[in-house]
Amino acid sequence: MKKIEAIIRKTKFEDVKEALLNSDIDWFEYHDVHGIGQSRQERVYRGVQYSTDVIERVKISIVCREQFVDSTVKVFLTVGHTGKVGDGRIFISDVIDVYSIRTGEHGDTVLADKK
Repeated sequence: MKKIEAIIRKTKFEDVKEALLNSDIDWFEYHDVHGIGQSRQERVYRGVQYSTDVIERVKISIVCREQFVDSTVKVFLTVGHTGKVGDGRIFISDVIDVYSIRTGEHGDTVLADKK
């Protein structure tokens, strides 16, 4: 099993969400996050000066079976892409085990959709 964490632009979230739900991903969580990038310049908007060092993004976390990793990453790379600096990052890490709190089951079968 793998955990995929992607940090994407807020403006791309709805498109990525729809693409994930139309792929093999049944469930994911997301959070509004803030980061600090390499671009640290002041901007003026309607006479008010503000800093661009704090960047608002959405972080999406997915735990999936190995067979769905490539297709999930492809969603982020195609749908989340604008070609501009700040499109985001994808992090993939190993998941040792998963447990269902309701049933006590564990292993990757817990991730299977049981409708």
